[in-house]
Amino acid sequence: MVDMEAFREAVTAWAAGGPGEPAGEVTRRLGVRTAVLVEGPSDLAAVETLAARRGRDLAAEGVCVVSMGGAMNIGRYAGLLGPPGLGLRLAGLCDENEQGFYRRGLDRAGAPGEGFFVCVADLEEELIRALGVARVEEIVGAEGDLAAWHTFVRQPAHQGGRPERQLRRFMGTKSGRKIRYGHLLVEALGSGQAPDPLRELLAAL
Repeated sequence: MVDMEAFREAVTAWAAGGPGEPAGEVTRRLGVRTAVLVEGPSDLAAVETLAARRGRDLAAEGVCVVSMGGAMNIGRYAGLLGPPGLGLRLAGLCDENEQGFYRRGLDRAGAPGEGFFVCVADLEEELIRALGVARVEEIVGAEGDLAAWHTFVRQPAHQGGRPERQLRRFMGTKSGRKIRYGHLLVEALGSGQAPDPLRELLAAL
């Protein structure tokens, strides 16, 4: 079994200004051919969970999902991992309001943008819309977060908003919650329910 965590750690250190050679060595040792760039760890969890549900072993296929720590890092990661750097094929997800930023970052790196798929607001919103608010609330309840959810929606700042938006914001209010629900929401998807950007990304890998 190929463990891609070593590659992720090497790339993160490199992106933070560390040496590039170890990342290249790890790339060759693990046989990494494609880097899937996502904004954060909850997106990483969602992509890997759906791949596993579909019987895909991304690591064995030479595919590593990399959390960039924010959309504004796309230019740096594309430069490090794409044609100017390790020469890997790039793919990923981006939010609709960040398409221009991604396009400029990929263009500067000389990387094609065909492998990047667009979520309307973000991947959490896509998953909530695919499952429906009632089903997501069931998942929240099963996780023991229902009391916290009810407290959240009673707060003046959150009253009157669309339930989908409230759920998205709720999932980001506690450390680790977005990652946990990134996995759980994908696990709950029925046949044919996967959001288009996530489904199309996996099909392109």
